[in-house]
Amino acid sequence: MRKPQVFTTVQDFRAALAEFVRRHSTLRPTVGMVPTMGALHSGHGALVAAAREQADIVIASIFVNPLQFDDETDYQHYPRGLDADLQLLGEQGVDLVFAPTLEEMYPGFPETPQVSLTAGEMGRLWEGASRPGHFDGVVTVVAKLFNIMAPPSPAKLHAWFGQKDAEQLAIITRMVQDLNLPVTVRSLPIVRDENGLALSSRNQRLSVEDYEAALAIPQSLFGLRQNVENGDPLGLDDAVAALNEAYGVDLDYLVVVDPATLQELPPEDGSLQQEALAMIAARVGPVRLIDNMVLTPSSSASAAPR
Repeated sequence: MRKPQVFTTVQDFRAALAEFVRRHSTLRPTVGMVPTMGALHSGHGALVAAAREQADIVIASIFVNPLQFDDETDYQHYPRGLDADLQLLGEQGVDLVFAPTLEEMYPGFPETPQVSLTAGEMGRLWEGASRPGHFDGVVTVVAKLFNIMAPPSPAKLHAWFGQKDAEQLAIITRMVQDLNLPVTVRSLPIVRDENGLALSSRNQRLSVEDYEAALAIPQSLFGLRQNVENGDPLGLDDAVAALNEAYGVDLDYLVVVDPATLQELPPEDGSLQQEALAMIAARVGPVRLIDNMVLTPSSSASAAPR
């Protein structure tokens, strides 16, 4: 296993990346970037593997961003394990890792940053409504990382994100478009365990009983997808009712939205007429879990007269 080079300062990371680009045999190398908050699992590994397959140089960041936590306790308890993270990144062939301190990213925190980004109306929907300011913190740190980790010309930057954080992916994609950032956003489908639960760093905090209760979340999404694929009524109200009655699950929301705008799509006559995204958030034990699933109507259903 080749151990990745790790840098904690902006200056040192930029210098190392510039040297990598300068020495690369490709005239215009592609740099694959995977931003993370650490506590890595095989879902992150799949993102890095995809970047490794398609990019000439692979870089990753590890930084637990306080701006996106609305609960100080949640921030303090977020799992951290740099050695294990570097082990996984090394196994997947990452070249360089940027693992800054809080002071390096936000000198003088919590007084800084005084200038930050807003995620706008998209950032106030669903997860943003439940966690005010969360997506403002996300776009601020991601924009900073894009600037810090961007390779020198003529290299190209591709940033990889998981579909599990579907709202985050939609908002970052819109941010790149709106601000004309020289980054190509790439995504990878959700990685699930053998029982269907979406992999998440937060799953480490689930007890055995909590884990069993959490399985109701993916089961509801798979049920909605099966209804849509069969051309049956969506059954969203029934799914919500079942989750409200599920032992150990405190449902926040289960909605069906437009994947690009995150606006809710009420089904017409009980059926879905276009590709949509079902999104769910619920608290199980001490952990808030999110999940989602793309819903694609069958050709016969989508072609039916409206």
